[in-house]
Amino acid sequence: MAHFAILDNLHKVTQVVVVNNEVITDGDGVEQEQLGVDFLTGLYGSGNYKQTSFNNNFRKNYAGIGFTYDSTRDAFISRQPYPSWTLNEDTCIYE
Repeated sequence: MAHFAILDNLHKVTQVVVVNNEVITDGDGVEQEQLGVDFLTGLYGSGNYKQTSFNNNFRKNYAGIGFTYDSTRDAFISRQPYPSWTLNEDTCIYE
């Protein structure tokens, strides 16, 4: 199953939804994120949808509600738990 984050206008994750792999697989058997975006646009209307990896294979972290999508890092980043914690640039996890 593929997972997609639904983002608000500030790139905050408001919801994570599951999409069947068949929906995002093209005629050559290759997964295409855009096919999932098109599917979700048909269901929910226009919006900002980003695929996320449950196994952290891409975009650094699995998206959770309240996470922010950082387009520069192409990563989902959680809220900073404490002001003294800093973001590890390699993992995009606060330490």
